[in-house]
Amino acid sequence: MELRAVQSSYARWAPIYDRTFGAVTNAGRRRVVGYINRRGGTVLEVGVGTGLSLPHYGPDMKVTGIDFSREMLAKAKTRVAEMDLRHVKALRQMDARCLDFPDASFDTVAAMHVLSVVPEPQKVMAEIARVLKPGGEVVISNHFKSTDGMMAAVEKISARFANVLGWHADFEIETILQEGSLAVKEKESLPPLGLMTFLVLKKAPQGQPHRPGRTGLASSRK
Repeated sequence: MELRAVQSSYARWAPIYDRTFGAVTNAGRRRVVGYINRRGGTVLEVGVGTGLSLPHYGPDMKVTGIDFSREMLAKAKTRVAEMDLRHVKALRQMDARCLDFPDASFDTVAAMHVLSVVPEPQKVMAEIARVLKPGGEVVISNHFKSTDGMMAAVEKISARFANVLGWHADFEIETILQEGSLAVKEKESLPPLGLMTFLVLKKAPQGQPHRPGRTGLASSRK
């Protein structure tokens, strides 16, 4: 995705996002936030969008959200103010490829339905790993490319319109498994129809050497 295409597509999506794509991705959003609430601590949500996830975080959490779209962020800020979401500490406009945070700033990073949208997702994953504390976790929900069947055919056609739709329908999971300090901890298919995937990546504890990213799973549920 080109950055200009992301800007224009999400400016168009912002007024109707909650009722359209936001509704489709609800199961993934709740699964991710429920998991993070059990961990506690500080959270960076990359691609916070209109803030649909923000009311679901526990009151003891400390949440920072970023998004490149000013239109989306404006809606998120309105949501936080109207619902008095005091666990939301900051909402900032930012390019996920160059996060304006020190190394090891967050216990957890959430990335919900954003990695198939951003330009240069490998750079985004490198930045996520950088700002994540050693032993911390990246919690992801996203649609990944199907390998066969009717869905694979639909994705191939949709991929031609990525800049219009605002996301890559044929986004491969291997794209985000290349960061050497992160290893897969959990992977699970989500409704509707298994279109979305719940994925947890754990950062190597301090003092342990980085190693190539793995696709082997410590825990996997289909």
